[in-house]
Amino acid sequence: MFALNNDMKKRIGVLILLSATALTTASFRVESGPKGAGLKLVVLDPGHGGKDPGTLGAVAKEKDLALQVALKVKNLLQQKSVKVELTRGDDAFVGLQERAELANQKKADLFVSIHCNSNPNKAACGSETYAMGVHKSDENFEVMKAENASILMEHNHKEKYDGFDPKSHDAYIIFKLHQHASLRQSLALAEKIETHIEKSSGRKSRGVKQAGFMVLWKTTMPSVLVETGFLSNANDEKFLNSKEGQQYVAAGICDGILEFHKTGQ
Repeated sequence: MFALNNDMKKRIGVLILLSATALTTASFRVESGPKGAGLKLVVLDPGHGGKDPGTLGAVAKEKDLALQVALKVKNLLQQKSVKVELTRGDDAFVGLQERAELANQKKADLFVSIHCNSNPNKAACGSETYAMGVHKSDENFEVMKAENASILMEHNHKEKYDGFDPKSHDAYIIFKLHQHASLRQSLALAEKIETHIEKSSGRKSRGVKQAGFMVLWKTTMPSVLVETGFLSNANDEKFLNSKEGQQYVAAGICDGILEFHKTGQ
């Protein structure tokens, strides 16, 4: 039988201790992963702002309603002890890339961009929530094109976005080559938000969709863009331009975020 001397026994003992430590550390890391961690930071992104009004209704501007809803969502989340940061807290113009960079730099858990919709068909109404992806209809393309057009107001946008033209179908081929790392979670978050907006407001949900929104492209966490309603529809505009309507939508977004966090998917 092979005999171990005292020195070899000591070395084997050290290796066993190191192995046990590694296993303990690995178990701790699994238990402390994203699903078990608290919801530490949500970045809310009120669309447009400043020189960029967004879509216009008969009396309301998208940039104003998006900020008002975002501020209400922030207040509701803070009541649940969730830290919230806004990409803009007033009527300021902020570039799309800077919005995503803020969320990344702050290591946000979630990124929620808030907007209002428009459609030549004035009967179109209700909310819809988007995750990053490739548009599957001309209607989705028009929504995406309108929101991405904000980059044309940015200084040096051609250099900043490598010549990306938000009005060109061909420009969006880049999104076919890009798979967002958090797509599955983003779609789940979008579904929760849509479900709760419909429940809270009693208004129509147009469902969850995908499109190549530049503001979602470079985020590194689950990210969605919420179209809260159509300013081209008189009833939607009246609803969104009221404090009560904004509170209902904000409650839906807040509840969707909290349920997503609770279920972990």
